[in-house]
Amino acid sequence: MSKSPGYKEAMEEIERIVDEIENESVDVDMLTEKIKRAAFLIKYCRQKLKKTDDEIKKVLKELESENEEGERS
Repeated sequence: MSKSPGYKEAMEEIERIVDEIENESVDVDMLTEKIKRAAFLIKYCRQKLKKTDDEIKKVLKELESENEEGERS
């Protein structure tokens, strides 16, 4: 089983798929598979962005908490 792509690789693959579809270079027999792959990658990227956003918020909250504790001392 192959490992999950990174965000950048996933976005590049989505862009390639979109270009192929827009340029009508996708064989009709492959169109459904390309659309399914693009949908998977979009979902993957959204999850990755959400996870990153959550982690950033957590770090900022910790920093804010530490700052407030320092001000009380």
